[in-house]
Amino acid sequence: MIQYLKEQHPDRLEEILATLSQRVPRLERVDSEFMPDGRLLLEIKDAPFDKPILAKFASDGTLKMLSYLTVLYDPNPPQLVGIEEPENHLHPRILPELAEECRNASSRTQLLVTTHSPFFVNGLLPEEVWVLSRDEKGYTRAKRAADMRGIKDFMDEGAKLGHLWVEGFFEIGDPILESSPSSRSSASSDSTETEKKAAE
Repeated sequence: MIQYLKEQHPDRLEEILATLSQRVPRLERVDSEFMPDGRLLLEIKDAPFDKPILAKFASDGTLKMLSYLTVLYDPNPPQLVGIEEPENHLHPRILPELAEECRNASSRTQLLVTTHSPFFVNGLLPEEVWVLSRDEKGYTRAKRAADMRGIKDFMDEGAKLGHLWVEGFFEIGDPILESSPSSRSSASSDSTETEKKAAE
C-alpha cells in the first residue's frame, strides 16, 4: 500500500508521514526510497540517534499508527473499512486524534471501528457510537449513544462520551450492571413482556 502511494500519490504519502511524525515522540522523519529490485524501503529516524533504522525494527505503536494513517488517508478506499481495537499499542492521549482521523475518512468510505477504549470514544459524538450487548437469550442488541437518556444533556454540560461510558451512564453494554441478579431479572421481565405484546 505504501509503495502504491509512493508511486501514484506521493503527496498523500508525504501527508501520512508528516502526521506520523507529529504523533510519535522523538520521531524526526520517515524516509522512503525504492530499492534496485523495485521494492520500497522505509527507514525511521529517531532522536537522538544518528542513523535511521528499518521500519520493521520500529515499535509496535509506530507501525500501528502508520498502518492506520495509511488506511485512513487512502485516496481510493474500498467501500467498507474495518478497524478492530485501534487502542492496542497506542498511547491513550493520541486516541481522540485518531478518532478525528476516522471521522474524516468516513466522508469517503463506510468505516466500522470496534473499541473498548473510553479515550477513543472521547473523540466521538453520540451519533457516531453504537453500543452492543447480548440479551438473556444471547441475541446481540445495539443502541446508539445519542438515543440513550441523558447522554446529550451531560455532553452539553461538558462531559466526555467515553467518561460517561465507564461511569455507567450507558443504558446497555455494562458487564458489571448486566451481570447483577437484579439486572438479569429485569431483562428477563422485559423480554417476556415484549413476547406477550408480539403474540397479541
